[in-house]
Amino acid sequence: MGILSAKLSAVKPSQTKAMTAMAASLKAQGRAIITLSQGEPDFDTPENISRAAVGAIHAGHTKYTAVAGITSLREAVVRKFQRENNLTFSVDQITVGCGAKQLLYNALVATLDEGDEVVFPTPCWVSYPEMVKLAGGTPVAIETRRDKGFILQPEDLRAAITPKTKWLMLNSPSNPTGAVYSRKDLEALAEVLREFPDVWVLSDDIYEHLVYGEAEFCTIAEVAPDIAARTLTINGVSKSYAMTGWRVGYAGGAVELIKAMNTVQGQSTSHTSSISQYAAVEALNGDQSFIREFRDAFEARRNLVVHLLNEIPGLECERPDGAFYVFAGCHALIGSVTPSGKVLETDMDFALYLMEEAGVAVVPGSGFLADGYIRISYASSEDELKGACIAIARAVAKLVHKAA
Repeated sequence: MGILSAKLSAVKPSQTKAMTAMAASLKAQGRAIITLSQGEPDFDTPENISRAAVGAIHAGHTKYTAVAGITSLREAVVRKFQRENNLTFSVDQITVGCGAKQLLYNALVATLDEGDEVVFPTPCWVSYPEMVKLAGGTPVAIETRRDKGFILQPEDLRAAITPKTKWLMLNSPSNPTGAVYSRKDLEALAEVLREFPDVWVLSDDIYEHLVYGEAEFCTIAEVAPDIAARTLTINGVSKSYAMTGWRVGYAGGAVELIKAMNTVQGQSTSHTSSISQYAAVEALNGDQSFIREFRDAFEARRNLVVHLLNEIPGLECERPDGAFYVFAGCHALIGSVTPSGKVLETDMDFALYLMEEAGVAVVPGSGFLADGYIRISYASSEDELKGACIAIARAVAKLVHKAA
């Protein structure tokens, strides 16, 4: 009998982490690799936030905290939700975890029984289906279409819901596509959800502040207050505040659900770092002006990468409205032959070819349940992005189509 559980055997490792680890290994061997596979801002954490962490250390705030998080942080989260999202919560409706990712997992573990289904639109973040499996549920992917902006359509949601459906997981702005759900989009989905009062909504808003141009961020609990009682709104400081390594996420929802999530967390990590929590208080309560600076920089980088990629024959790239990824179609390059004679049969083959030939780490679309794409993070400097796109163009130019 093997040591590993049958449940774990069905779970795939994160392709995002796998490609990033491969890039790090090649770098350690002396290869020049531009890593565009991980969603991590290249900006430093703002100084006022770092000072707050140092101050917490000197003040002796280095002990265990409540499982749900320190009161001052939960109060800051309450104010944030009211100020920015018009959502009203009490402190006992708020929980804090080791990143938004842990809170997603806690919610699923706390609510799913064997056979329960969780629906979500694809392309989706690599961890959604795997977390559902680990929690004992059944992931149900709903394919979205490029010609619809990768936005979940209400008729497709309705068709996917069954008596076993427990959650709809919704991520806007989206990883990996950068799609942003408009108020109208969310209203249309809410109309469907009203037909299914037992289906809860897990709203993953981690890229909330990274929305560009005329696009507007909305969250479903605000758009449809009548379903707010069965919505868990999850966010965090990682992306908008350049605090990925601090590991602080937060969630607001029904008291019963929050208590259950705290039970799960109390038996796993207990709580996130006390120092990180005090830093997050400053992040949410302090000066917010740098967020616009970050957003403007990301928007300029987005425009640059979309322009350069669309100049490469065989790649097609829409201009995303949010997050910091482009999701470029590489369908026309599948079947091409590399200089060494290898046929690129999948988007993973293409991603590995770019790693080897161009020295650029990207993530294949198949990791996001969407074959024929690559995801490129533009959370890097313009110089790195230019260099990466030039290297990709040179590598693509060396490919020979199989039919040739």
